[in-house]
Amino acid sequence: MTDEYQTIAGTGEGYYTEKRSKFLAFAHHVESTDEVKGIVAGYRKKYYDARHVCYAYMLGAERKEFRANDDGEPSSTAGKPILGQINSNNLTDVLIVVVRYYGGVNLGTSGLIVAYREAAADALAHSTQETRQVEELVRYSFSYPQMNDVMRIVKDMNPRIVSQDYGNTCNIVLSIRKSEADQLRSRLAKLL
Repeated sequence: MTDEYQTIAGTGEGYYTEKRSKFLAFAHHVESTDEVKGIVAGYRKKYYDARHVCYAYMLGAERKEFRANDDGEPSSTAGKPILGQINSNNLTDVLIVVVRYYGGVNLGTSGLIVAYREAAADALAHSTQETRQVEELVRYSFSYPQMNDVMRIVKDMNPRIVSQDYGNTCNIVLSIRKSEADQLRSRLAKLL
């Protein structure tokens, strides 16, 4: 099982024009459907005079949560080509919104598919792609005298410390690459 995935950092913008119709494309790094809804609502408000605000997104390292929306365009002529660009680049945690200003000339289904695909591709071309790691949280409770041993393992394996509490019982939450999580748990368990 791989514990890496491809996504984009920040945002990217793209543009495509065909027969006076303008397609403005925006690629965003997103991590939840709530974030997607907020961004799409923002574009609908900002581009209130546009004919269509179509989008597609892919979420999660397993790439199982996705959606494509045609926003009134003929079925599968907008959302699917946008989602196709996300898939062909093997990306996840990505939202692409394409805003269409109608130019007065119908493009036909094949023309729409090409236009939305090219606009989405341009937005991705103007984005910075990056590889991220799937991380897993490891929680561990220990007594204060074990502090040095725990911190030695933390220094050695270099997980990210999410939270720590050093009261009567010490608690620490660590985030580490998924492939190394079992090894970290095993090393900590040997301290007990």
